[in-house]
Amino acid sequence: MEYTVAAVHEALSVLMHVAHAPGLGVTEIARRSGNTKARTFRLLTTLEQSGFVQRGPTDTDYVLGPIALVLGLAAQEQVSLARLGRRHLEALGQRFDENVQIRVRDGLVSVTVVKWDSSQGVRVHSDIGVRRALHAGASGKLLLAFAPEALQQQVLDGPLERFTPQTLSQRAKLAREIAQVREQGYAVSKGEVFGGVVAAAVPVLDARGEVIAALGMSIPEVRAPADLAPHVDALTRAAQGLSRELGWPG
Repeated sequence: MEYTVAAVHEALSVLMHVAHAPGLGVTEIARRSGNTKARTFRLLTTLEQSGFVQRGPTDTDYVLGPIALVLGLAAQEQVSLARLGRRHLEALGQRFDENVQIRVRDGLVSVTVVKWDSSQGVRVHSDIGVRRALHAGASGKLLLAFAPEALQQQVLDGPLERFTPQTLSQRAKLAREIAQVREQGYAVSKGEVFGGVVAAAVPVLDARGEVIAALGMSIPEVRAPADLAPHVDALTRAAQGLSRELGWPG
């Protein structure tokens, strides 16, 4: 079964030619991409309307547009986040021998971009790329608490799926929780996504001081201490170190 869309491949090919050789005209882009001139012009026009390319100085050449630049900066930020974050995850993992991970917000969900797995037999299983709703779990709640108000309202107004009996599926309770998370600067959850799992998460900041990720630790409830303060403190110090490496002035 074919799941790919040929037009998307063609558009991305054209976009990459513009990225690698800015200033080319329609004729040369068509030659390099293997499309007809008419087809290439339509693809470029579509990309231009979407903000991925724009006309260059001569109005007959093409360069990357603002949306492509935003996408590139976001990709660079996430690659740097994963690369620099691994050292901090390993240090936390070796100290506590519990799963630690970094999650970022993608619209209304959070996504794991890098992780370190516990060596213990009983541990929380997680994979890179796993997507979870923002209203459940420590990392999701933290990213939601520091998201724009309009997005917070969108989550509060939408369906709040209940994963376990502990999931915050009531709008009033969730609103109070994210306000508390924002005030205290960290989030804790107990069995909100999976039963028997305790988690804590703290924010990772970029050069502008904005929250771009959540650094979290997941612990099976059978091993979780009553007081998570030492874990939160260690996560906070690691997150601050990572944030400084990403340009945060501190």
